Amino acid sequence: MKKVLLSAIAVFSLTFANAQEEEKGTGMGFGKGDLFMSGALSIGSQKTGDVKANGFEIEPKIGYFVSENIAIGGKIGYASMKAENAGVDTNDMSALSLGAFGRYYFTPASQFSLFGELGVDYSTIDDNLADVQQKELGLGLGLGLNYFVSDNWSIEATWAGLGYTSNDNGGNGAEKTNSFGLGGDLRAISFGVNYKF
Repeated sequence: MKKVLLSAIAVFSLTFANAQEEEKGTGMGFGKGDLFMSGALSIGSQKTGDVKANGFEIEPKIGYFVSENIAIGGKIGYASMKAENAGVDTNDMSALSLGAFGRYYFTPASQFSLFGELGVDYSTIDDNLADVQQKELGLGLGLGLNYFVSDNWSIEATWAGLGYTSNDNGGNGAEKTNSFGLGGDLRAISFGVNYKF
């Protein structure tokens, strides 16, 4: 009788623990109301003889799941690039950009999820030596995937499939530059890391 009672308690305990685990889930993947953050940060310096160049870029990006499959978000970025040759400035540029994006995730609640992204970016590029400011508008459509390595951290890979940019080249009668591209180069995949709140 003791063995039967202990066996029943053991089975009940395992069943209860399994049910709790299924209810909680692994926590990996995205769901409605989740917030995620990623972005870019780079700093660089180079010197060749009397030529010195340095620059940096910062671009935080944040997204929010408005439904189980759809995330919207935005980003803001700043970049600076300066160069001099024998003490004379040869390049002094800075750029400020704002962007918005929308994503559709095919399997957001799983550890591995494919998504499509549509984004728009607006940038102002200041050439401080020439005293010219360019305005640029960009549209992009691409694919990406997330792989969760823990409940909060995922590795993200993105590929920009279609892209369009329009640059006014400083205005004041300058001809605009319009560019369209189809990204067939699968070597141009970007990798990053996301943090889910």
